[in-house]
Amino acid sequence: MTPSEPLLASATAPPIGPLADVENAINAVFDPISNALSSFVFAEITVLGVTFPWIVAWLVIAATIFTVYFRFVQFRQFRLALKIVGGRFTRDDEPGEISHFQALSSAVSGTVGLGNIAGVGVAVTIGGPGATFWMIVAGLLGMCTKFVECTLGVKYREEHPDGTVSGGPMHYLRKGVAERLPGGTGRVVGRILAGGAAVMILFFGVAGGNMFQANQTFAQLRDVTGGDGGPLGGAGAALIFGLVVAALVGAVIIGGITAIGRVTSRLVPSMAVVYVAACLIVIGVNLPQVPAAIGAIFAGAFTGAGVAGGAIGALIVGFQRAAFSNEAGLGSAPIAHSAVRTRHPVTEGYVALLEPFIDTVIVCTMTALTIVIAGTPFWNEARASAAAGGETPDGVLVTSNAFETVLPWFPYVLTVAIVLFALSTMLTWGYYGQKAWTYLFGRSRASERTYQVLYCLFIVVGSVLTLGSVLSFADAVLFLLALFNIVGLYLLAPVVKREVAAYRDKLRSGEVSDLRASDPR
Repeated sequence: MTPSEPLLASATAPPIGPLADVENAINAVFDPISNALSSFVFAEITVLGVTFPWIVAWLVIAATIFTVYFRFVQFRQFRLALKIVGGRFTRDDEPGEISHFQALSSAVSGTVGLGNIAGVGVAVTIGGPGATFWMIVAGLLGMCTKFVECTLGVKYREEHPDGTVSGGPMHYLRKGVAERLPGGTGRVVGRILAGGAAVMILFFGVAGGNMFQANQTFAQLRDVTGGDGGPLGGAGAALIFGLVVAALVGAVIIGGITAIGRVTSRLVPSMAVVYVAACLIVIGVNLPQVPAAIGAIFAGAFTGAGVAGGAIGALIVGFQRAAFSNEAGLGSAPIAHSAVRTRHPVTEGYVALLEPFIDTVIVCTMTALTIVIAGTPFWNEARASAAAGGETPDGVLVTSNAFETVLPWFPYVLTVAIVLFALSTMLTWGYYGQKAWTYLFGRSRASERTYQVLYCLFIVVGSVLTLGSVLSFADAVLFLLALFNIVGLYLLAPVVKREVAAYRDKLRSGEVSDLRASDPR
């Protein structure tokens, strides 16, 4: 989840005194930089009267091209992907640090977040129920982009003498592009792309994957505990909160991807169970309305009656929310997937294609279906306002209202989900940022500890200050990464195709076999 998604219903109170001066000074420096970069990255184009950021089209077109080029691999090999996640084709002695399941959990924890709650609320408000259909389509297409970039992440990863590994766009762009483009051109272009990718990942990791999560988590906790008059409303509460979260996150990220994998492999299923269970309760109580809601989703996808932008508007909004939610094509997830234990890069490509399925097709769809089925007066009024060109309410209010029709105490469930989402996101982006840091400044214990201390300090900063301009800049930087990353994916797609062919040959020959099938027990 990125800060492009709408913020929570209320943010932390603006700082006062010296802290306000510090925040204003920082924002004053970043304002012109942020505005300039955001105006480029999120510049809008118009198609059939509907405007949307060009970066969304860039991501969706790439996902479509890769889906055709790899012959709909996300559907043909879905069952194989599930088997690989279960460890049925990978031995424990293969190089890497974590299992396929832990790699998937770590990567999912970096994408599943507030966007699945607030972003979906916005999607079905300005795009209508039909946006849900297109969100699912975009998620299914994005599965193939994740397959490509995560296969490359393992293919070009660096294995260190201590058994740890480093991977991600800074490695496959540098090595892969140098292989594909002849002479010195490939080396120069590869290094430029890789260096830029590392800088972008590092900056977003510290700001968007860290400060934003801390700030918004404290805001939600503060609201549900009584606001200004509650225990977290007093002076110093944000600082104490930041210090506690920093200590928790620091204790995990110091252990590296192995520790992060252990924690996220428990956190991700837990938060998914909590949130999806709440969705199922609302859907179950409103079971008679399910057929009509599904009908509205399909009808709205192609007619868009009464929706801002019509059917095309529903399509664009659905694609945009999916792209901002699952981050397929941004190059972030390959960093976590590269740490997997495997000798065959394409195995993790298969596993990675499950990530947008979980994030968008399951979690986002459950949220959307819950909102549509509940059909609250608040949502209907918000849709009318959006269609008339008025302001769109905070997405979290749309979602929360839908749940409160059945679960009056849902704000507390929402708070638990947000805390789990935020913690897991901070852990994963802490690892992403560390790999970018060591690529830029060298890999040593001192270098890693320096980064980890700085990362934890920025958790405290994020809890106390909002730094809106910094977060806007970080958001634009992350999506700018997609521009360079996808160019590299186009160049390296034939490499992935060769990896697919080689692995399928090994499966057919029996060189790689299902360990469960060959177990003599």
